[in-house]
Amino acid sequence: MLIMSASPSVATRPSAVARVVSLWYFVVTIASFGLFAWVPFVHAAARLGRKSLYVRAVFFAAIAVAIGVLVALTPTDANGKTVGATGSLTSMIGATLAIAVIVVACVQQAKLRREILRQAPGERLDGSGPALEAALAARERRAEARKLALGDPLIARDLRVGRPDLQRNYDDGGLVDLNNAPAAVIGSVCGLDAATAEAIVEIRTAVGGFTTVDDVLTAVPVASWDRVRDRAVVLPG
Repeated sequence: MLIMSASPSVATRPSAVARVVSLWYFVVTIASFGLFAWVPFVHAAARLGRKSLYVRAVFFAAIAVAIGVLVALTPTDANGKTVGATGSLTSMIGATLAIAVIVVACVQQAKLRREILRQAPGERLDGSGPALEAALAARERRAEARKLALGDPLIARDLRVGRPDLQRNYDDGGLVDLNNAPAAVIGSVCGLDAATAEAIVEIRTAVGGFTTVDDVLTAVPVASWDRVRDRAVVLPG
């Protein structure tokens, strides 16, 4: 029975467009002098499915109404300028309240904005995306094919594991059979130069085949050992 391993999680971050667009929370709050600070909370409540944010929106809307009432009650002259001590007081209270609303709302909106951005489609932090997923999937297939070669080498040979030069239907993830593949194929899969690949074939012929992958390492540069161990397999001739 094959056990499917969970695919590795890949860290993401919000796209640049999403980060820029989400700044409208602050634009609306600041540009309206706090009067429309409640709007982003309604949006966040809908996006996050959190009813408590609607209550917060009502709170800021109530303060906006209070600011509007203060502005309406502020005595002004024919030119719209504040007059009298009462006018100065109500104007100061309204301005102070508006500033407080802007500061408090923006602080709370910043946290909500981050939560919403985490839900948005993101960009992969590793910058590789599908290429990384394909490489990891190929590694898993190589591991499965290698287990098959060890457990049932005859079936593995029938499936042409390690023989990318032959027509086949089984995907082994990119293995090469050191006991049967031509030198050119060994060199291509293992990243070896032609001389090294030919040397492997010559040794194979001389000793009658390899028992393990490590048998060929004496003919391979040390820098290529990991690649050979990752891509090579040995099957009966």
